[in-house]
Amino acid sequence: MMKNKILKLMMVFFALVAFNACSDDDTIEFTTQAPPEQISFTNDFSSEYLLSELFAQNNAERFVWMAPDFGVPTPVTYELQGSTDFEFTEPVVLAETTNQQTAITVGQLLSLAEAAGLDNDPETDNPDTGELFFRVRAQIGTENAENSPETISEVTTLNVIIISTGGPEPLPVLPNLYLVGSSVASGWDNNNNNFPMVRNPENENMFTYTGRFIDGEFKLLEERGAWQPQWGLQDGSLETSEDLGGDPGAFAIADGDGYYTLEVDTENKTHTLTAFEEAGSATYNTIGLIGFGTTGTDEGWNQDIDMTQSTFDPHIWYISEIALFDGEVKFRAEDDWGVNWGGNTEFSGYGSINGPNIPTTAGTYEVWFNDLTGNYVLIPIVE
Repeated sequence: MMKNKILKLMMVFFALVAFNACSDDDTIEFTTQAPPEQISFTNDFSSEYLLSELFAQNNAERFVWMAPDFGVPTPVTYELQGSTDFEFTEPVVLAETTNQQTAITVGQLLSLAEAAGLDNDPETDNPDTGELFFRVRAQIGTENAENSPETISEVTTLNVIIISTGGPEPLPVLPNLYLVGSSVASGWDNNNNNFPMVRNPENENMFTYTGRFIDGEFKLLEERGAWQPQWGLQDGSLETSEDLGGDPGAFAIADGDGYYTLEVDTENKTHTLTAFEEAGSATYNTIGLIGFGTTGTDEGWNQDIDMTQSTFDPHIWYISEIALFDGEVKFRAEDDWGVNWGGNTEFSGYGSINGPNIPTTAGTYEVWFNDLTGNYVLIPIVE
């Protein structure tokens, strides 16, 4: 009997100890390390941004930033915030993402500019100008809990100008894709006169390029001089760094040096790369741009403006910078009308032998032409 009583007393004792331990656990508080250093934008900004309702859907800027170190392996949610004042009295969330970059459209800037009191009055001689303010906020997790550790960047100021729709329309900012890599002329230099693909004039998400590739690899860039956004392959499918949150793999030229046609659709994320039979195609000593659009007068039809021939691919021709006028132009070989190309679409198109005159709008352009296909691209140079 005595042993049983001792055993029961011991069981009661351990139960009390366990209960106290549980009670003590209820008072434990979890703490995190001190807030990390501020994050900051890493991209370069323009001195001013021209805004027009005509191009509200176009991207105005892509904000890029470094990831902060919160000291724990956890997802981070970012908010790109805009404001009409430096103090961010009423911040506007322009984008929320787990990536370290995001783009904003001309329309988003216009909305913020209107909230700042700027308006697009066609009766005003000078366009409305002003300042808009931006910062990025980083927070641990994806639920935006009120007590989550966070850090906020310093404020970046952008100067904006609203262009009156009553004046001349600004040239459109259209998407482009540029080749970069060991298989193409530029090598892995992202700002080395990289060849552009030809944009489908009826669908700005579709691009094509026919030309010489050598054994190696390549990717596609949306802007020269910037590695982001870039396009490549992920598990064999076309992908962009913007969606992946990291760089995709490269296209490979596995069948050796030669001529290929690359086609990509950035909306549906599809691509093809097929061999092109270049043997027997004519090569030319000169190809020039000619027409009313080169001078603004009929004298433009009397003299070619010679293009530069690529040393990497003799079928690719370009002019790095040329002022064009409202009018029309064509491409022709050897300063003679015997071989000429034209098309009926502005800015880019699929030209044909003896095709129609190419319409032009006044502005400064970079011009590219491919004599294998007749395809052309006129890229407005925006100062």
